Amino acid sequence: MSAADILAAWDAADPSALHPSRAQGESAYAASGRAQAEAIAAVLPVGCRIVDFGCGDGRVALPLKDLGYDVTGADASQRMLDRLAIRADTEIPTVRTAGEDLLEQLGRKQDAAVCLSVLIHHDYATTARLVAHLRDAVKSGGILILDWPTSDTPEEAQDWLEVSTWPTDKQTALCTELGLKPMETDLPWQVFRAVKPA
Repeated sequence: MSAADILAAWDAADPSALHPSRAQGESAYAASGRAQAEAIAAVLPVGCRIVDFGCGDGRVALPLKDLGYDVTGADASQRMLDRLAIRADTEIPTVRTAGEDLLEQLGRKQDAAVCLSVLIHHDYATTARLVAHLRDAVKSGGILILDWPTSDTPEEAQDWLEVSTWPTDKQTALCTELGLKPMETDLPWQVFRAVKPA
C-alpha cells in the first residue's frame, strides 16, 4: 500500500475511529493526548521547539503546546490540519507535508520531533525515507520520539491499519547511517538523539 493510499484512507476515516480512546468519548480522547504529552515532556527540554509529524487533529500537539512547548503540527492531510484548528484553543502553526519537504516547510531545524502512530502504518522503504526527513528536521543534539517498533518476528504492513515492525538489525543500521543514537527512557516509544551520521 502506497503512502498516497494511506493518506486517502486516513482522510476518509471516520474521526471516531482514529484512536481507540475516542470510542469512550471526547474527554477520554483528550485525556489520552494529555497523558502522552506529559510523558513526552519528561524527556524534552522545557519550552523547546517541537514538530509533531503526523499530528492529525492535535491529540498530542495541543497538550504539548499547553505545556509551554513551541509546537508545530505537521500532517499530509489538510482535513486533519483543519480539525486541529477547530480543536485548538490557541493558534498553533501547522505545515502540510508528507515529509519530503518537512525542513523546508518548517524553515529551521527543531529541537525535537515527535512521530506517533505514523511509521507503523508504512512499508519499510517509506518509513526509512520518513525517518531520514525527520532526522534532517532536527538539530544536532536534538531528540526524536518515534513510534517505530522492532520485533523478533518482524512484519511489513500491507494495509493502512496493519502495523509494520522492523528487524532490530535493520533499524540499527538505518539509525547508524542517519545519525540516530538510541536513548534509554521510560517512554513506550523509541527515543533517539540526533548525532553526526556514521
